Amino acid sequence: MSTSTLPSSIGAPAPMTGATPAGTAPDDGPGGLRGHLRRRPLLWFFTLAFALSWVAWTPYVLSENGLGVWHFSFPSALGTTQLLGVLPGAYLGPILSAFLVTAAADGREGLRVWFGRFTKWRISRRWYAAIILTVPAALTVTSAALGGRGPVLPSAALLVAYLPGLILQMLTTGLAEEPGWRDFATPRLQRRYGPLLGTLILGPLWGAWHLPLFLSDWGGWPDVTWTEPVEFLLTTLAFSFVMAWFFNRTRESLPLVMLLHTGVNNYFSLAWSDMFPWLRSTTHVFLIASTVAAVVLLVATRGRLGYEPERAEAGTPRG
Repeated sequence: MSTSTLPSSIGAPAPMTGATPAGTAPDDGPGGLRGHLRRRPLLWFFTLAFALSWVAWTPYVLSENGLGVWHFSFPSALGTTQLLGVLPGAYLGPILSAFLVTAAADGREGLRVWFGRFTKWRISRRWYAAIILTVPAALTVTSAALGGRGPVLPSAALLVAYLPGLILQMLTTGLAEEPGWRDFATPRLQRRYGPLLGTLILGPLWGAWHLPLFLSDWGGWPDVTWTEPVEFLLTTLAFSFVMAWFFNRTRESLPLVMLLHTGVNNYFSLAWSDMFPWLRSTTHVFLIASTVAAVVLLVATRGRLGYEPERAEAGTPRG
């Protein structure tokens, strides 16, 4: 997201002496909070991720940057109000929830496995090249097909800003979201339900987590139609299949899936409007490109999406 085998003591009753094995979380009994966390880590993760982010986003949604119920506006930073209005809630959601649930349910060893995926940078350079080149290529081809004409060549200033923008996206959106959705949830969902059903569960939940933001500048409020959130949910579902395949094929490298996610964001944020000024929305572009890629991967892998249960069995916390 390295994987390693968790000690067999995780999930087992505590010794009669009351001592706790090193590296594991203390057990407060099968009926206690930690016992419930161990039995239902996914439920706790999704509940906390939604609750923490949605509560933190409430001021932004109710401000003049959203519904206008509260008469103040969030200040702009680096040309957007989202850094101060959206990013804190994003950090309070998936990544913090994943950390808290992992620490409580799986203890120190579980955290070591979770953090281990953060450091899996040493992946073949072809994977980096594949993401850096194919993401803008696929989105450009799709945009050109929808717009009926080729793109305007990007300016020199845009090319200079592209790499710094990608790094910023990695430290904001990528770091806030992917340690939760992919590092925490994907291994557990695949282990329990398999890659196909697990992704069918994760994709809509990932999309639904964003829904309050459609009532703010983030989602283009007040010019939002009901079809846009629906298309967004379909897009997160389709793109989740692509993300799952990259996650599995790169041996659960978190930096690679962060790069994939933020590569899309960076292209749309910096390049797309300059290259396709006659197109009005990125929604159709991302949905079509993601759906085509997802169908190709599902057919090519027969729904397995590069998942290897034997390796996952060795390194993924139970639950």
